[in-house]
Amino acid sequence: YTDETHKTGYLRAFFNTVKSGTDSSIERCFITGVSPVTMDDLTSGFNIGTNYSLSSEFNEMMGFTEDEVRQMLAYYSTTCRFNHSIDEIIEIMKPWYDNYCFAPESYDTTTMYNSNMVLYFVKNYILYGKVPRDMIEDNIRIDYEKLRMLIRKDKEFSHDASIIQTLVSQGYIAGELKRGFPAVSIVDPDNFISLLYYFGMLTVSGTHEGKTKLTIPNQVVREQLYTYLLNTYNEADLNFSNYERSELSSALAYRGEWQVYFAYIADCLKRYASQRDKQKGESFVHGFTLAMTAQNRFYRPISEQDTQAGYVDIFLCPLLDIFPDMVHSYIIELKYAKYKDP
Repeated sequence: YTDETHKTGYLRAFFNTVKSGTDSSIERCFITGVSPVTMDDLTSGFNIGTNYSLSSEFNEMMGFTEDEVRQMLAYYSTTCRFNHSIDEIIEIMKPWYDNYCFAPESYDTTTMYNSNMVLYFVKNYILYGKVPRDMIEDNIRIDYEKLRMLIRKDKEFSHDASIIQTLVSQGYIAGELKRGFPAVSIVDPDNFISLLYYFGMLTVSGTHEGKTKLTIPNQVVREQLYTYLLNTYNEADLNFSNYERSELSSALAYRGEWQVYFAYIADCLKRYASQRDKQKGESFVHGFTLAMTAQNRFYRPISEQDTQAGYVDIFLCPLLDIFPDMVHSYIIELKYAKYKDP
């Protein structure tokens, strides 16, 4: 990376060429898909640009507004057979694909749907006339190695200051969004929060104590983030084996066999959580349980931080639009008994 962005590296040379071209053949250019890390490291080679990443006038540039999604559905409902009303489809899609905000000044105005995921859903609905069994398209998943890099960086913080752990346990994180920062400063808390935001893992949700409040935008991102969170506790794979995962999840959903399912989660918690993590108390157990239940394809776990209702710690909302023959749903109340040395 350093070789490409410094001295005579290809990327630096490319931006130098674009810069020099503005005196002759290039009147104006619009660049997308460049991370704030790269742009900061290239500043001296490309210091004539304006960064619009957090500008409110571009908030609706990426993605679909709900009105645009409704217009799309209205059009296809006249050319294809729809087994749901448009309102019903929006209700299904919204928690999975909506809620992106790309500028602090645009908060509480228009939220954006992930356009790739909307098109994936609509394509499958047109082809098969029903809600896709898998609400997440494989191609939309952020490159795993990039996320592993983020997890490794997050583990460089002390466990008590872990950004991802705080995000999961309290439902939000507050910080200052940075327009750019060098790669060597990625471990700075505000820079790490900003990187999660630019990777699409966080969205603007207002302000908190004078800082920008950021939350997980939707269920697509939440499912990914919870899965990656498990890797912060141990580099080993904490997922169920494919067979065991399928069997335990199915038994929970269709036969009401909750004891063995939650015993497995408790066993993972006991085996993989460090002693320091155990001292975090109920918030840690809450986050770990959310991460584990998010891997269950039959439910959408909703925490009290998500609903702000405060009635239960976690509600396992059954995905009845996908699995209409399910007969069990669950509410989870977590109690934490402090560990004492014998």
